[in-house]
Amino acid sequence: MKDILRRHSVLKEDIVNTINKQIKMEAQSSAAYLAMAAWCDTRGYDNCAAHFFKQSDEERKHQMKFFRYLTDMECDAISPSVGESQHEFASLRSVFETALEMEIAVTDSIHDMVRVCRKEGDIATEEFLRWFVQEQIEEEFVARRTLELFDVLGEDKIALGMIEERVLTIEYSAEG
Repeated sequence: MKDILRRHSVLKEDIVNTINKQIKMEAQSSAAYLAMAAWCDTRGYDNCAAHFFKQSDEERKHQMKFFRYLTDMECDAISPSVGESQHEFASLRSVFETALEMEIAVTDSIHDMVRVCRKEGDIATEEFLRWFVQEQIEEEFVARRTLELFDVLGEDKIALGMIEERVLTIEYSAEG
């Protein structure tokens, strides 16, 4: 009976490897957002700190979605070690620039995973990734919108206060 249940590997090796790389990337992103939250918190940017603490939690949830997908598909999910995160930033703007760069890298990685799925004919995993593709649209939008506030308002103390006030209210709306 066991042979019937395991007659072939559920996911191809390339798919498993790319998902395990993504698990590590999500873990690193979670740690990076935690460092950004700490930087903001110690400088009195309470709303920005709250935003980055929330982002850290979200990245951890993304990591676990990938991890559980592999285990559910009876594949080896690798619990990654996470490297050192950047802890110092030149300005609040540079924190958000770093966040956007990180989100663009995650988007590129997820798009690469979709391409691997298409190459391997793995429709189930491609469908699983659809949620992440949509999530990245939102993640990049929030980071870009915040950076636009710096462009519009500037970076003096009053502008930073206004940005700090608005950062928690920036939301992506698929309706426009």
